Amino acid sequence: MLRSLPLVGDPNALVGADTADDAAVYRLSADQALVATVDYITPVVDDPYVFGTIAAANSLSDIYAMGARPLFALNIVGFPRGLPLDLLARILEGGAAKAAEAGIAVLGGHSVDDPEPKYGLVALGLVPPERVVRNVGARVGDHLFLTKPLGMGIITTAIKRDAAPPAMVEAALATMATLNRAAAEAMVAVGPHAATDVTGFGLLGHLLEMLTASGVGAELWLEAVPVVEGTWDLVRAGIYPGGSQRNLDYVSPRVEFGDLDQAERLLLADAQTSGGLLIAVGAEDAPRLAAELAARGVRAAEIGRIIDAPGRVRILRR
Repeated sequence: MLRSLPLVGDPNALVGADTADDAAVYRLSADQALVATVDYITPVVDDPYVFGTIAAANSLSDIYAMGARPLFALNIVGFPRGLPLDLLARILEGGAAKAAEAGIAVLGGHSVDDPEPKYGLVALGLVPPERVVRNVGARVGDHLFLTKPLGMGIITTAIKRDAAPPAMVEAALATMATLNRAAAEAMVAVGPHAATDVTGFGLLGHLLEMLTASGVGAELWLEAVPVVEGTWDLVRAGIYPGGSQRNLDYVSPRVEFGDLDQAERLLLADAQTSGGLLIAVGAEDAPRLAAELAARGVRAAEIGRIIDAPGRVRILRR
C-alpha cells in the first residue's frame, strides 16, 4: 500500500519511510537535523498514570533509536466520551512525568472522541546529520545487542487474564516504563553501524527490517536472548497476544527456526511495548559497547551476529 505514495525529492529529507526506519529525519542546517516521530498505544495496564508513563516512554524510544536528543513532545489522545475525565488527566500526568524524566516538556497536543482509549506522543529531537543512527548499515561480522528483555506482549496479555504473578507484573511495568536514554547514550558513545527499537513487530520483525535494509542476515542464539522471568511458563500455557502470532506468521518464511518449538518461536516474535534497542556494532567495538551499557546500568545482552545471508535469520541453541 505504501508503494503508492509519491517519492520524496527533498535533499534535506535524510530519512523517510522507504526503509521502515524508526523516525523521519530532516536536515535543518549543516550541523543540525530534526528527528520526528509519532506513536500511540491502547492501554496495557489498568492504572491510567502507569499507562501514561509507558506510552510516553514507548513514543520517545524512536528518538533514542536514531541517536537523537529529545527536544519536546505533543500529546495525541483518543478518549471515550463516557469515561471520567479524571482518568484522562492521570494518563496525561503520567506522560508528562516521563517526558520530564527525559528532560523535555509536553507543549500541548490533540484529542479525539474515540471508543477505545489511546495515548502517545508526537516526539521531536535533534541530532547532527552525520551522527544519525539508522536501521541501515549493519555489516557482516557485527555483534548484536538487545537492551531490554522480551515478554511484554505475553505478560500484558496475562495481566488482562489475571494470570500474571505480582513480581512478574512489577518487572514488566518497570521495563516498559524505562526510557531508552541510557542505552542510546552508550550506543552513541561507541558508534553503531545500525540500530532500531523493538516494539510491536517483535524482535524478529524489527531485526528483519534491519537485515533487509542492510542487505545482510543474522544468527541469533536462543539462550542468550533476555526474557522476563516466568514468561516461558505463560507462553507454554497458551497465553500470548494475537499480534505475536501474526508476527510469527509474517516472519516465518525468512527464519530458520531449527528445532525450536512453537512457544520459543512465539516469544521471539512477541509484540513488545516500549522494548529495548537492538544494536549492530562492529566486532572491535563490542567490548566497549558492553562496558558503556553496563556503566549506565543497562542490563543488555549480546544475542547474535550479523552474517552473509541477506534478509534471513538463523536461530541456534548454544
